[in-house]
Amino acid sequence: MGRSLALLVLAVLVTGCATRASYHRLTADVATLRGEVTDLRQAQETTSRDVARTAAEARALEARLSEMSAAQTNAVGEVTTLRGRLDTAEGELREARARTAAVAPPPASQPPAPTSTPPVERPRLPASPPPANAQPAYDAALATFRAREYGQAVLDFVDFIGKYPKHPLAANAQYWIGEAYYVQRDYRQAMTEFQKVLDVAPASPKVPDALLKVGLCYRALRDESRARQTWDRVAKDYPKSAAAPKARALLNSKSSAATR
Repeated sequence: MGRSLALLVLAVLVTGCATRASYHRLTADVATLRGEVTDLRQAQETTSRDVARTAAEARALEARLSEMSAAQTNAVGEVTTLRGRLDTAEGELREARARTAAVAPPPASQPPAPTSTPPVERPRLPASPPPANAQPAYDAALATFRAREYGQAVLDFVDFIGKYPKHPLAANAQYWIGEAYYVQRDYRQAMTEFQKVLDVAPASPKVPDALLKVGLCYRALRDESRARQTWDRVAKDYPKSAAAPKARALLNSKSSAATR
């Protein structure tokens, strides 16, 4: 009887120890789970903030893209309008030149000098100076170009050429018209305008610069053969111009790139 009681007491003690050990183990597990839940909540909050920030950035980017698309549409419309105004101005310029040529009086015929009188050499008159208003008009148009108001600059240069077609700066004005289209990446129209420099003043020192840019327009339009032909013309026909070494450099850079 006494032995059975002792065994019972021992069993109760063992059971109590096991229960306390389980309790402590469960408490540790609960604490661990609580820590993991806290970490998960923090991660979820961080993810939510990242998602919200990304969504805001996406909305801002979409708005920016919409603005850029609208700006591009406006720019295309402005270029189209400018080209129409330029064509109109050039047509008026041609008509004005035709009218001037039509009303110019024919040269007076000189009567034959008597054979007994020796010919008298007339003194040469000095060349008339350029109009006083031409230089300020050109400077104003160039300032407009440098202010990146390319559309207005084109109109100002066209007006300058119409008023002073024989002025030494007429070729420069035509060059800057081409440059205005070039910086706006309208390479076909820019090429047309640069080529007109040769029509305005074939002997102008601005001609090789214009041809250099014609070559760059060809390259931008992926016509490398014509670009090289144009630069070769600059190097051969205008070897002492400032554009000649640039043309040779463009030719050499392409050749060296092809041999690599």
